[in-house]
Amino acid sequence: MCGIAGFWLNGNASTVDPESVLVAMGSAIAHRGPDGAGECFDLELGVGFSHRRLSIQDLSEHGAQPMASASERFTIVFNGEIYNFLSLRAELTALGHGFRGHSDTEVMLAAFEAWGVEAALTRFAGMFAFAVVDREERVLWLARDRMGEKPLYYGMANGVLLFGSELKALRAYPGFAPAVNRDALTLLLRHNYIPAPHSIYEGVHKLLPAHTLRVPLTGSVGDLTPLPYWRADSAFAQGAWQDESEAVSALEALLSQVIGEQMIADVPLGAFLSGGIDSSTVVALMQQQATRPVRTFTIGFREAGYNEAEHAAAVARHLQTDHTELYVAPQDAREVIPQLPRMFDEPFADSSQIPTCLVSRMTRQHVTVALSGDGGDELFAGYTRYPQTVRAWQRLCEAPGARVQAERALLNLPGGLARGAVRLLNGEQRHLSAAAVAEKVRRERGLRAATSLRAFYQRRISYWAEPSLLVQGGREPAYALNTDLPEGIAALSPQQQLQWLDLHSYLPDDILTKVDRAAMAVSLETRVPMLDHRFVEFALGLPPAWNMQGATGKQLLRRVVERHVPRELLERPKQGFAIPIEHWLRSELRDWAESLLNAQRLRHEGYWNAEIVRAVWHDHVSGKADFSFQLWGVLMFQAWLDEAAGE
Repeated sequence: MCGIAGFWLNGNASTVDPESVLVAMGSAIAHRGPDGAGECFDLELGVGFSHRRLSIQDLSEHGAQPMASASERFTIVFNGEIYNFLSLRAELTALGHGFRGHSDTEVMLAAFEAWGVEAALTRFAGMFAFAVVDREERVLWLARDRMGEKPLYYGMANGVLLFGSELKALRAYPGFAPAVNRDALTLLLRHNYIPAPHSIYEGVHKLLPAHTLRVPLTGSVGDLTPLPYWRADSAFAQGAWQDESEAVSALEALLSQVIGEQMIADVPLGAFLSGGIDSSTVVALMQQQATRPVRTFTIGFREAGYNEAEHAAAVARHLQTDHTELYVAPQDAREVIPQLPRMFDEPFADSSQIPTCLVSRMTRQHVTVALSGDGGDELFAGYTRYPQTVRAWQRLCEAPGARVQAERALLNLPGGLARGAVRLLNGEQRHLSAAAVAEKVRRERGLRAATSLRAFYQRRISYWAEPSLLVQGGREPAYALNTDLPEGIAALSPQQQLQWLDLHSYLPDDILTKVDRAAMAVSLETRVPMLDHRFVEFALGLPPAWNMQGATGKQLLRRVVERHVPRELLERPKQGFAIPIEHWLRSELRDWAESLLNAQRLRHEGYWNAEIVRAVWHDHVSGKADFSFQLWGVLMFQAWLDEAAGE
């Protein structure tokens, strides 16, 4: 895992000193790769590459980047890991290719030589974001892995195409000064993250997972439209499995194979362990293949309801791992908050980012690579919100009863009358401000007006009902959750439709973004075995009913882990990775938040509807309601503005 950056000057050769700019772009993301740096500039093509290295495979100079292929036709900068590189290397060796070192990067280049970039991509199993220039075809390729584990931004600045692992690298280019993308701000308020392909800057995009961008290096920049090279859609096709027990055994065998590949490293390796189904499965299968106890890591909080450490410790004792845990005080967590804007690079407001940062920092003190259990909920329908959403959709929209129809009529009354009805019917709402009640009316009205399960789900998991009312000049752009489902996905079961939506938004844009930025801030590589595309295709192809027992999902994965860990150690309510942010905003963080939400400041900056924000903030700090999740998105943007102004 590393950091990459670069540009195509597009005929603007006289505007910058390429070498010094490449050094600056790489230095901006040095935390992603503290072990080495490299730059190269092709004067003829006007393409420059910068690389920051976190040495994982082939620690020698043979693994350094930028790296050229044997014929020097291709040059690459690459962030990530190709886990099946050993089998690819054997195949390429049989075709006559030789190798100087033993890095996966060199195997990628040989694959490009043998099969071309597009064909080689389909053979890679791993996590990656890379830029490769083909001198023969005079083409620059940008590519991102299938599930979106590794980030890649791109955009234009003064006629120059820029790209990099993080926006920091683009900001290091002279004259890069795009405006804030107000449309993206509406998505931040809806989900507390900015979904791809959008970013916080106008004209800058995230390359979508499983996409490539082909840029001909002839003439001016043409159509920068990424194209997919893989789709999860076909994986949902019903597999041929009839025997559930045989399928569970095959599932375990495949995951064990993937984990074995991901345990290959020339540096110390461990795993995150929460004690839940997913991480316990990964650690159990690691321990089964390891020659010594696996290093496992977790953090705990003293606050009731927020601590998973004791469950993780019990699983670690059973599996006999070399376990490390750290109990953090509230002050430890709060001290991370000022670092978040720079760490996450653009506004990001999943508050579990704080414990993720803490466990990454602790883990990096012991190992350089850590495996995680992310992806299990999306692949095996583990979220309780899936059955809850389907039931709510059926009750409120598909077959509304008399009560629901009466509620709909009340909610559709003109603004003041609807607010009055809500206050009358719900005693908890009587003391809220008019702005806060109006927000609740909009939310409930929107849910009942949804015409599809996709629209209903988007509104149900939103933090603000109509974010464009809060963002001055902002309109919601198209993204996965407000665009019609592909025809084949729309024909699947409701549960599978929700899984597809999360695989295309929540997983890459929230979960994987959170883990990547938090881990790379401390130069820790994270690997996610369940997101190997071979495992994804297998898991999604199993009969969806096998995952559910009543309203409880993830049954297939439970059957795998229960072969290694007693059920009683795993049977507990799902907690997530949360912190008591509701309480902190009313106490220790109140002054910090108040300074960011100052009414005069909000009006002066002109991004938010200050009256709504202030009313909701007042209702929260006075204890009338919990608006912590809604406010956290606004606060993270405000803190990001301060960080950007200080650069």
